Amino acid sequence: MKAGIHPAYEEVNVICACGHTFKTRSAHKGDIRVEICSSCHPFFTGRQKLIDTEGRVDRFQKKYQKVREAAAAAAAKNNKKQPVA
Repeated sequence: MKAGIHPAYEEVNVICACGHTFKTRSAHKGDIRVEICSSCHPFFTGRQKLIDTEGRVDRFQKKYQKVREAAAAAAAKNNKKQPVA
């Protein structure tokens, strides 16, 4: 490797808008400021909400409700026919 052509790889502070700071290594000079980090992002904190805006889950439930009812009725019918020992 040639000497003197590579940038300095030093430890820098990463500062989030939420106030969380941590250290990492980078060729960037000075502190790195970010808007969102792993301590405030909804995916990592477990506060993520899945919103069913188009009603897909409801349509799926309605579509297969008859199938579930038929299966439950068949299971109940099979349980009644079996003799008790």
